[in-house]
Amino acid sequence: MNFIDLFAGAGGLSEGFIRAGFKPIAHVEMDKAACFTLKTRMVYHHLKANGSFKKYVDYLKGEINRDTLYKYVPEDVLNSVINLPISDNTNLEIHNKIEKIQGNRPVDLIIGGPPCQAYSIAGRSRSSNGMRGDERNYLYVQYGKFLAKYNPKMFVFENVLGLKSAGKGVYLENMRKLFSKKGYEIKLFTLEAINFGVLQNRKRIIILGWNRELGIKIPDLEAIRYENKSTVSKLLEDLPQIEAGGGLDKFASYSTITNDYLKNSGIRNGIDVLTQHVSRPHCIQDKEIYSIAVTKWNEEKKRLSYTDLPERLQTHSNKSSHLDRFKVVANDLAYSHTVVAHIAKDGHYYIHPDLSQNRSISIREAARLQSFPDDFYFEGVREGLNRTPAFRQIGNAVPPLMADVIARYIKKFFS
Repeated sequence: MNFIDLFAGAGGLSEGFIRAGFKPIAHVEMDKAACFTLKTRMVYHHLKANGSFKKYVDYLKGEINRDTLYKYVPEDVLNSVINLPISDNTNLEIHNKIEKIQGNRPVDLIIGGPPCQAYSIAGRSRSSNGMRGDERNYLYVQYGKFLAKYNPKMFVFENVLGLKSAGKGVYLENMRKLFSKKGYEIKLFTLEAINFGVLQNRKRIIILGWNRELGIKIPDLEAIRYENKSTVSKLLEDLPQIEAGGGLDKFASYSTITNDYLKNSGIRNGIDVLTQHVSRPHCIQDKEIYSIAVTKWNEEKKRLSYTDLPERLQTHSNKSSHLDRFKVVANDLAYSHTVVAHIAKDGHYYIHPDLSQNRSISIREAARLQSFPDDFYFEGVREGLNRTPAFRQIGNAVPPLMADVIARYIKKFFS
């Protein structure tokens, strides 16, 4: 079955569907750095399917550059990633680009969800008018136009929990009416990533829509329960120790052999090439705060409140809210707290639990918390290390492991 991924980001949702056997026709994404990540991943899948995987490994080792890597695949592989915003002004251009690479393949599925800032509770709290009038509130209308254009059998729409309360439920109800007008029934599920094997406390909405003429019965995604016997320590234990500002982009070696969780989840998948295990640098004051936060967790199992800090370290004027702004990724829990795009701005909310390393988590550690495999490389606009776009892409992504399970349930019902 073939799909188009709208608002694709770095391709976490797409990665899960590809693993489950679905074939991408195109990815549409406005962020340039994310599009390079998507292109690199499409090159990975093409080379792996055609017996040329060593070329991709050479890229992870830094033996060839990105331009050389891209020369090993047909142009259609790269052209399937469309770097354009979805809007009335660009849709015709997007459709023309899809038509050039689609051939006779039908579009069986459309997947993806519009940017979540306009629906998120956090986004609305930071906005002076609660995000009213923000054009991103209405990107679902564009989604509906793609449904009308390609008439897929089904669609998978992902977003944040705040969608249910945004506009006091008006946006969600309008979505239902719009999709019904286009010929689709929908069912909304509130899902927790931990139930899909992801070691992260991440709650999201998945809307499954299906062409009402098919008369199919939709699987109950909320009934899925993965029995987790791991802790976050399993995600971190094979990675070499690095200091703040340290690590290697391409490439480092693992410090130990793999473990059952890393192997079964597909995170550590047989390639002994570790990339992007790189941490951002920190000032002396932040490192002192990190040390206090880690010690408090390790010795007392308590989270640090900002007002617990010595007065000399309390440099923020706001001492009445956001008191948990420094938070340890506790390795003795069954899952971490939610990884969000703010990790691109600082690492205070994602402190590594090892006191001796005294840093925030690396790009690779953040990717693992989101269940991305280690051979998934996050690009910037320019080739080479660029932490900010990598962290942003990871924080905005759908965990591939969660997407994989959802895709397999959908595939089973169509089979």
